[in-house]
Amino acid sequence: MSLTAVSDTELLVQFRNPVTKERAFTAIIKKYQEKLYWHVRRMVIDHEDANDVLQNVFLRVWNGLGNFREDSQLYTWLYRIATNECLTYIEQQKKRMSVSLDEFDSGLSNKVRADSHFDANRLEWKLQLAIQQLPEKQKIVFNLRYYDEMPYEEMSRVLDTSEGALKASYHHAVKKIEDYIKNH
Repeated sequence: MSLTAVSDTELLVQFRNPVTKERAFTAIIKKYQEKLYWHVRRMVIDHEDANDVLQNVFLRVWNGLGNFREDSQLYTWLYRIATNECLTYIEQQKKRMSVSLDEFDSGLSNKVRADSHFDANRLEWKLQLAIQQLPEKQKIVFNLRYYDEMPYEEMSRVLDTSEGALKASYHHAVKKIEDYIKNH
């Protein structure tokens, strides 16, 4: 049986054992790296930026996993770390550039347009541009629900927000995206 097929509970037991700690951490990375990469990439857009943020995520996971209390699923805990790292990264970028949020979001839209595969007539690109127009919280909620198909209950634990507020955020995000796509 491959280590990636091992349950999260077993991986956590192995991580706490000094003999199997590194192997268990490698298995956790293999199991969740792709999902976390795409979660991060949808928020920061650029591949290189996403890789940088993901490195920070896995550093935080390595440093904090020994204290993980298993109040939530490992998956939920990892997504919370990744989301927080993305928000920290975006804040740092805004400060470094000392630009307004609108200017920063416009820069993210420009990154989408600069992608070598960009085709403004294709719906998937219009969707990406529309998502970049959303406020940060709505962008996160939309991405988790639409791309990761995360249930509201799980999202509530990741974002520490009520399910009702998340449903409202998602509804508003969908409406804004629909309006953007119709008008562009």
